[in-house]
Amino acid sequence: MQSLLIGEYYHTLDKKGRAIVPSRLREKLGDKFIITRGLDGCLFLYPMEEWAALEEGFKNLSFTKSEARAFMRLLFSGASEVEIDKQGRILIPQLLREQAHFKKDIVFIGVSSRAEVWSKENWEEYRSKADLSFEQVAENLIDLQL
Repeated sequence: MQSLLIGEYYHTLDKKGRAIVPSRLREKLGDKFIITRGLDGCLFLYPMEEWAALEEGFKNLSFTKSEARAFMRLLFSGASEVEIDKQGRILIPQLLREQAHFKKDIVFIGVSSRAEVWSKENWEEYRSKADLSFEQVAENLIDLQL
């Protein structure tokens, strides 16, 4: 069983768009992994085996549905395979840095089977809003028996 990606880690981008991947996330992501557009203004990081499972799941979606086609196009066209260098860094593609509004300060978070990377500003804004409704969201999930 794949171990969980968890935690919150503050880092910075260098001038070339490289970032050190937190060692606890590196252990679980592996030396090579996929980075792509995420939701809510972040980027998603998938271990190769999780990406393969996700890709397999998308094969079951109907390509006749416009929403499915649009989501798959955006997710897969924005995806890049990245490799961790000897200093523990990855190069985040320029297009993805622009889409996620990265300046200098970024935050890596573990979210079970994937990691996310946020601009520090967007993460702190998202987290402060989500913190206000955390209990209500928990109650709603319990009502759904999740």
